[in-house]
Amino acid sequence: MIAFTRRAAGKTIAALALAGVFGAAASVSASAEDRVLRIGYQKYGTLILLKGKGTLEERLKPLGVTVKWAEFQFGPPLLEAVNAGAIDFGTTGEAPPIFAQAASNRLVYVANDPESPKGEAILVHKDSPIKTLADLKGKNVAVAKGSNAHFLLVKALEKGGVGYDDIKTSFLAPADARAAFERKSVDAWSVWDPYYAAAEAAGARVLTDGTGIVANHQFFLSARDYADKNSDILKIAVEELRKVEDWVAKDPKAAAEELAPIVGIPSSLLVTAVARTGLGVAPLTPEVVAAQQKIADTFLELKLLPKPITVSEAVFDLSKAKEAAK
Repeated sequence: MIAFTRRAAGKTIAALALAGVFGAAASVSASAEDRVLRIGYQKYGTLILLKGKGTLEERLKPLGVTVKWAEFQFGPPLLEAVNAGAIDFGTTGEAPPIFAQAASNRLVYVANDPESPKGEAILVHKDSPIKTLADLKGKNVAVAKGSNAHFLLVKALEKGGVGYDDIKTSFLAPADARAAFERKSVDAWSVWDPYYAAAEAAGARVLTDGTGIVANHQFFLSARDYADKNSDILKIAVEELRKVEDWVAKDPKAAAEELAPIVGIPSSLLVTAVARTGLGVAPLTPEVVAAQQKIADTFLELKLLPKPITVSEAVFDLSKAKEAAK
């Protein structure tokens, strides 16, 4: 089994995005003469539904704005691409922005979805002797380093009275972690939907989800320089995203059916995942910012974060966005 560090895995995937998706122009910021919104998305969630509907392109076309999309397997490499100037807007869970802000002051929070603690879990094998969080002591747990599931693991261990150093962590991207879990190279797997839903349907047992342990917010982020120059574009993107989320909330079954062929998971399983998703994109509240700060402080205490950060310094006030150019 190969365990990847966040830095190695993230830089590899971000480099592929730079080279394979955007080419030589990836590091060039959109100019007023050629305005572009480059969106990084993951193979699940409301951004991918927005991509499929094409409504954002329709809304931005009269303004002379082109939309480009790039897929990422999980959050940390997506935000490394933001910091590298490869994309302008994207979505991740709670923990990736913490590490991205520590790496650069380029990142800003634009909006967030309500908490969805049931949307991630620590899974064990159906026949595993692990019955409680305390039983994780001495075990090997797969998790994507710097992801929301990583923070779930940290807080779940704390709840179970297990020291972080008392387990072995195998830092693996979701696809690699799933393979390791299926061949029982790891004892447990901390992961989010839809991987969680698929593994559960395949027989994995839920040791705990995030209920009572973590909030699990989803964040929408941008590059600071892009947001300063193109706040009108970001405001429209959030407005169109809100419409999609309203639709998902009203008809989760239809959303699951639309996601199924994209994700490669039956819609019957995705309905469960969609039901666990917090919907209603909105600006960050002081309470959400404070919660993010606690996450940052936790990773710093564990020496997983290289330096202290102040989350509030990275919050962009979209309510003050300039009006779209006519």
